[in-house]
Amino acid sequence: MKKLTEMSEITLPLLVGWHEWFALPQLGIKAIKAKIDTGAKTSSLHAFNIEEFKKGRQRWVKFDIHPLQNNDAFSIPCTARVIDERIVTSSSGQGEMRYVIKATLDLHHKIKWDIELTLTNRDTMAFRMLLGREAMHHRVIVDPAHSCLLGRLSNRQVQKRYKLIV
Repeated sequence: MKKLTEMSEITLPLLVGWHEWFALPQLGIKAIKAKIDTGAKTSSLHAFNIEEFKKGRQRWVKFDIHPLQNNDAFSIPCTARVIDERIVTSSSGQGEMRYVIKATLDLHHKIKWDIELTLTNRDTMAFRMLLGREAMHHRVIVDPAHSCLLGRLSNRQVQKRYKLIV
């Protein structure tokens, strides 16, 4: 077994910290900081103004997201096909019926894979996204002593990605 310091040489599974920067390109989310949560089964994404609609015979949802922590002034409108609805029990023990969508998780344009995300209002949470263990399965090893092992983004870099500054 390799020592932790040597694991950065391994492509998969990836060594990640307790929070990381990701993108969800199909949703127009160019940068979002996610908490890596091995205690959560499913991943969740901050969403509000959630409305279901039909596209042909398929169920879709439109919703808005504040992708940046501590910034409720900037929002992105999103649409996605509903793949399921599930009751998810939050950390407070409350069950909530949530829409489930599929999106591609993009790690700095290096590695991508599809994950399922439940939509819920995370306004009261520190992170706008939670990456649960189903999304990490066989792909990620978490080092809870570190953060942003895949790379840090400055506020300026994030703002440039969203074209909030030139």
